[in-house]
Amino acid sequence: MRFALFLGCKIPSFAPQYETSARVVLKKLGFEIAKMEFNCCGYPMRNDHFHLFILAAARNLALAEAKGLPMMTLCKCCLGTLKRAQNFLAQDPELLTMVKEKLALEGLEYRGSTEVRHLQSVLHQDVGLERLSDLVTHPFENLKVATMYGCHALRPSRITGFDNAYTPHVIEDLLQVVGAQSVPWAGRLKCCGAPLRERNEDLSLATIKMRMDEWAESGAEALNVDCPHTLLQIKWAQETLGAQSGEPARGVVLYPQLLGLALGLSASKLALEQNAPSPAFLTGRRAPAPGATKKTVSGGQ
Repeated sequence: MRFALFLGCKIPSFAPQYETSARVVLKKLGFEIAKMEFNCCGYPMRNDHFHLFILAAARNLALAEAKGLPMMTLCKCCLGTLKRAQNFLAQDPELLTMVKEKLALEGLEYRGSTEVRHLQSVLHQDVGLERLSDLVTHPFENLKVATMYGCHALRPSRITGFDNAYTPHVIEDLLQVVGAQSVPWAGRLKCCGAPLRERNEDLSLATIKMRMDEWAESGAEALNVDCPHTLLQIKWAQETLGAQSGEPARGVVLYPQLLGLALGLSASKLALEQNAPSPAFLTGRRAPAPGATKKTVSGGQ
């Protein structure tokens, strides 16, 4: 399977461990990632200059189209932005004409044929739960994990196509594959406060503190986050609030890091030391040797 990997702006600059762990796991699973350079997805401009937002997104989509490749995103904001742009362009002929004229100036063409998927969707649907389960050699033992789905991947679900906005199950299915127990908690489908940060910093900080307090109360040992904005919010809260930020049970972890550890990859290859708060304890929670009994995995409804 070959994809154009869309990293977005935040990951290379502020969450490089996400790219590192995703690339290592994708290589382990036999994926081929094309070398491509994309521009910003357009999200920061969406509310200030609609046409620039659409043009930025369409240019990325056209670049992937030119290579005949589907796009895989790691950032859930980027996923939502690119999918929204596709939806707007499909419904507005005048907008589509404007985009085509602008892109033609650099020899690009937007046809609307690029498929955009998130890493977790690709793992869940293309690789499949059974194959992933068969590949896991070091499943976690009695590990309780709380997860945040990410607002822009879930809503509006008819556009993003990631999962049901009210009863999602994709991440829980993937957590089960690696031997982790998903813990029900109050912040599972809620906002981290990142969209508020530039306009109301106090409210943004209060919002992420609520999520961290809910995590601490859940009894989960780790928090699975796969949105770079949420990763940055948690790090910011830790640095800003210090001891007031609540006492998270253990640490924050990305799903490709969890999967990589369960596949037998080392913590260093997965850049686990770059997470904050650190989930270094996870390395000692895996089954010690291949051949451990694994539960049969079935997808949610």
